[in-house]
Amino acid sequence: MPFTNEQIDEEQTHFANVVATFQQYGPYALYANNRRRKDFHTLPLGDRELLESLGYKERINAVDKAIMANAEFLNLVIANPEIFGHDLDEDEPHLDIHEVEGSEQGAHSHDYPQAGPSHSHSHSHSHSHGSHEHAHGGHAKQKRYKPSEHDMDKLRSTLKQLVRDWSVEGKSERDACYEPMKEALVQHFSDIPIEERRNFRVLVPGAGLGRLAWDVANLGFACQGNEFSHFMLLASFYMLNRTNKVDMHTIYPYVHSFSNNPNNEALLRPITIPDVLPSSLLEGSEFSLVAGDFEEIYGTDLNDPEEPQSGQWDAVLTCFFIDTAKNIVNYLRIIHRILAPGGVWINLGPLLWHWEGNTSNDPSVELTLEEVKMLARKIGFEISNERTINTTYTNNAQSMLGYEYHAAFWTATKIV
Repeated sequence: MPFTNEQIDEEQTHFANVVATFQQYGPYALYANNRRRKDFHTLPLGDRELLESLGYKERINAVDKAIMANAEFLNLVIANPEIFGHDLDEDEPHLDIHEVEGSEQGAHSHDYPQAGPSHSHSHSHSHSHGSHEHAHGGHAKQKRYKPSEHDMDKLRSTLKQLVRDWSVEGKSERDACYEPMKEALVQHFSDIPIEERRNFRVLVPGAGLGRLAWDVANLGFACQGNEFSHFMLLASFYMLNRTNKVDMHTIYPYVHSFSNNPNNEALLRPITIPDVLPSSLLEGSEFSLVAGDFEEIYGTDLNDPEEPQSGQWDAVLTCFFIDTAKNIVNYLRIIHRILAPGGVWINLGPLLWHWEGNTSNDPSVELTLEEVKMLARKIGFEISNERTINTTYTNNAQSMLGYEYHAAFWTATKIV
């Protein structure tokens, strides 16, 4: 179904606002840090002298430098937004958009065709719901977008996602989540010679910054990731297509909060990315990423058995994804329908229902874990290999505060 002019205009404006958020990260974060400097100078002289002896002022200055390093990296990420078919005017947030057709161009080409409006709801422990404020009105002059704290929180989360997916420090967290999923995938296709894995198609919806999908492609499977957050898409495109050596960039993802730091190192430590060379996939590997909403791309017509996605996937891997659903019934129906007979759905994650209590009048269905599994069986899955995996998500390993998920893991086979 073609998108309306209003939907296209909304998407254009949203993308421009995301780019503006990247552009304004530096001034925004420096302003917040300068607040600490101002607060310091409101203190009595004796207090200031004591804090100076502890190195407090030096720490504030060091954070300024770290923020500037982050800003330099983020500006590289958005240097070429035309990869998404958008033309940005330097002074106006309005864009021109067209659909970019995906193409198979070998192992080192990762395409991001637009597939309609895409909005981000990322896993976090304090998250808000609501609609993006989009401006409509053709090519009329618009005021420069002023990012909200919610926008900046998504960008700060993106920096932490880079740690999770593309750094040595993120390896333990990746291993807890991605390794069981990859092992289950390999086990399901254990009778298939490695050289024939390229004939089996694996979908990773909610691919984030792309590491799990990249890992699956690195195992030899034909893998496609799907992501709808422009924050994630811009960063993943840069990592996959614009990095040409290991440890090419240094970021400081933990400098935005002075709370729960045992020492200065926990706050200021540098993280180098990537830990692997993204272009190092074997020649002939099939790996792509598609931008857009999961339901719009893969569930266009549930009543049409000839719909092009139906039965086309041999495996679907959902990692911290199914709780992004407004209607979990529809998510599971789509997964079931797009799987080939005997195909496998491998899931890992909690149930942090992203639309619960939203203020945008969107529907939200929130089930318990037992209900989700009962629903999967009713839709036509046979669930096996169930267990609980304790894991963190974009955790600061050196913080005095951490959250741990008791994530549900299972392998489900399409039986009907």
